[in-house]
Amino acid sequence: MPLGNQSATYLYDESTPRVLATPGHYAYIKIAEGCDRPCAFCFIPQMRGHFRSRRLGSIVAEAQQLAEEGVKELILVAQDSSRYGEDLGKQDALARLLRELSHLDGIEWVRVMYTYPTHISDGFLDVLAEKQKAVKYLDLPLQHAAQKILKLMKRGGSRASLERLIERVRQRVPGIAVRTTFITGFPGETENDFEELLTFVRQVEFDRVGVFTYSDEEGTPAYDLPDKVDPRIARRRRGRLMKEQSRISRRRNKSRVGETVRVLFEGESKESELLWQGRMETQAPDIDGCVLINDAPKGFTPQPGDFVNVLIEEAHEYDLIGQIRLASKSVR
Repeated sequence: MPLGNQSATYLYDESTPRVLATPGHYAYIKIAEGCDRPCAFCFIPQMRGHFRSRRLGSIVAEAQQLAEEGVKELILVAQDSSRYGEDLGKQDALARLLRELSHLDGIEWVRVMYTYPTHISDGFLDVLAEKQKAVKYLDLPLQHAAQKILKLMKRGGSRASLERLIERVRQRVPGIAVRTTFITGFPGETENDFEELLTFVRQVEFDRVGVFTYSDEEGTPAYDLPDKVDPRIARRRRGRLMKEQSRISRRRNKSRVGETVRVLFEGESKESELLWQGRMETQAPDIDGCVLINDAPKGFTPQPGDFVNVLIEEAHEYDLIGQIRLASKSVR
């Protein structure tokens, strides 16, 4: 299912040697386990139990150790990161955690994944706006925009409420990149429901979008819903939605041509040994595009985990292309 969580880099235990499952410059930290959301398509609550937050001190200790080992980017994950600390009786605990991690020496970026639309607090957004190390990136899986489908999914809300949310996020955090995911072909989804979703995507213009087709999973409430959508129709709708998003992404990327941006260098490109690659703060590893680097000053050889300034010269649907510049002017 599309909401499967990325596993933590490792379980923190001071007495046990740890090995990163990621490149040495970034690491995942699990901040909570389980989920209490009733989403109709998801089996995670039955599989992983009730939502349980880790203690803030434990997370900060793990983060400090990772910083000492050379990690530059921390990626906080949970089934529902936005609810972090609620079960411990703490209000706005995610904002506090993000602020604490932003003060760690050695850490340059702190990224939060898997937030829920009803729990995006102003305090959390204020930290994103104020703290340079808290990356201006919001991963906000919405799943749909038609009110009828959101109700069937047991998520609630409507297209109008989601539009207000995105507007609030962008007003409080200028320059933020918003990533979301959608499901096409959910039981009961009509052509009109899909068209409403398509219109929503056109109007909101997300920075990053992932689209999955619905598939039955026995044991979930959606499994017993009537009006199943033909998988071929679900795939066709997914293709239309991704095509629309690719146009939006290309247009938004083109607006960055001529900018010099700060990039976390990652080494040789996965596409070609003739290119290097890295990521801006608005690009999460593995799921978003990247910055392809085709040139650098003579004799300058960065190492994975270094931060470099890249002048953007070309833009494609998901990736940007540019060259490293030593000058630090106009870095965003």
